Amino acid sequence: MPVMDFLEKNAVKYRDEIALVELNPTEKDTQRRSWKEYGLIESNTFAPYRREITWGVFDEKANRCANLLLSRGIRKGDKVAILMYNSLEWLPIYFGILKTGAIAVPFNFRYDAEEILYCAELAKVDAILFGPEFIGRIEANAERLSRERLLIYVGDNCPSFAESYYLMIANVASAKPNVGKITDDDYAAIYFSSGTTGFPKAILHKHQSLTQAAEMEQIHHATTHNDVFLCIPPLYHTGAKFHWMGSLVVGSKAVLLKGAKPETIIKAVSDELCTIVWLLVPWAQDILEGIERGTIKLKDYNLDQWRLMHIGAQPVPPSLIRMWKKYFPHHDYDTNYGLSESTGPGCVHLGMENINKVGAIGVPGYRWRCKIVGENGEIVEQGKVGELCVKGPGVMTCYYGNEEATREVLKDGWLFTGDMARQDEDGFYYLVDRKKDVIVSGGENIYPVQIEDFLHKYPKIKDVAVIGLPDKRLGEISAAIIEVKDGESCTEEEILNFSMELPRYKRPKKIIFESVPRNATGKIEKPALRKRFGAEQLVARETEG
Repeated sequence: MPVMDFLEKNAVKYRDEIALVELNPTEKDTQRRSWKEYGLIESNTFAPYRREITWGVFDEKANRCANLLLSRGIRKGDKVAILMYNSLEWLPIYFGILKTGAIAVPFNFRYDAEEILYCAELAKVDAILFGPEFIGRIEANAERLSRERLLIYVGDNCPSFAESYYLMIANVASAKPNVGKITDDDYAAIYFSSGTTGFPKAILHKHQSLTQAAEMEQIHHATTHNDVFLCIPPLYHTGAKFHWMGSLVVGSKAVLLKGAKPETIIKAVSDELCTIVWLLVPWAQDILEGIERGTIKLKDYNLDQWRLMHIGAQPVPPSLIRMWKKYFPHHDYDTNYGLSESTGPGCVHLGMENINKVGAIGVPGYRWRCKIVGENGEIVEQGKVGELCVKGPGVMTCYYGNEEATREVLKDGWLFTGDMARQDEDGFYYLVDRKKDVIVSGGENIYPVQIEDFLHKYPKIKDVAVIGLPDKRLGEISAAIIEVKDGESCTEEEILNFSMELPRYKRPKKIIFESVPRNATGKIEKPALRKRFGAEQLVARETEG
């Protein structure tokens, strides 16, 4: 059944129980005894501190959003983009889109103006709902974006080029929209990914994928109605949203936390009595370092109810989990592997009972199958390295509008992930390397070609290659290998200052002045660069240690 059915059942069964809490702390708030001291703040603004809504209000807000979109001409099969930070508005809007039969298209809030335009045109979106933080980026291409496309502003002081969500939604019904039957076989969502070129692909999923992700998450982590899930990553990301959907299945509370400082995370767990927390490696490391330094004193918090810590989005150092269990010996632990093409995390997962296998990504998830193949698609011997392939009800339908790219990765229902892996004698899978050159830093994908194209504009640069290097905290950092033009001299400071025009997460973290090797066809030999400078990075780290 479509995931909207879970929401509607919760609105009946748990109507007056809390569904979502938004915590929006500032620096000084971490010193207060409890965010609940501020009380419930509910208004048409993105209020600070703490807000909450019940399951009944959640469903009514989704219905109002759906009826608003229908009144503005959105119909089944249309595509509606969301460009917003995490808030109490985000999920009701997402479900409102689904309730119309339209396709929800979450945008990465890191996109710049040109990326927003590119993705809007790639997915052929019919409307964009955006928050106050994105006025400038939308306005930069407002004329092109508004051609045959609704621009709806979710916030106060609506700009002239958009329509006000809050003004319009006040005049629509809160009853369930009458749009006919929506089935698991109908299209539901488009998420964006990218290959080695750095250009996003539009990943189309049916409602079946969303339902699979929700039911799988609830089963994998044994989520009950009494659990409280802490959600920190952005909701545009498949990982954050589909981990939360385990709570949706059982009607349990979830907390949306804005901010990832270690004290803020621990305080949220304590104040809201969270039981399940999904962390990225850097956040877990920061918490442990805070405990070690004494800036986090565990005795000052209510943490006995916290039962599960799980990590995804990047390889997890086994030493991190060993240290975590030292301070939280009663915690269950799980790690998840997935990609947007497989509706996010969980097609492979470690399993809470398999902590002895830390280092592996795990075994096939609920209703999933896996295999490892060689260059010609043949299944490799157990223990040998090959490409990881997955098959299950969460596999994407296609790359929207890109048949060639779809054929490359979808073969007889199997999704070829582009990740190299091996399977041990117990059936557990381990990632070895990525075929793609995408850098995963702190759970975020960084696309080297985009940085290379930018750096090529610097007049002193002859050639440049951007690669990922191992990093203890972030998993990987981006490094720019720069070949300077003959007769020119260049400094690291020059490159870093020039890179300030890039968004912070795209700026190279390490600059290396060297020649850039290319093969006979003109392609950069990145495996050789990673092997050389990755080894040097490890040696340097060990020397420093």
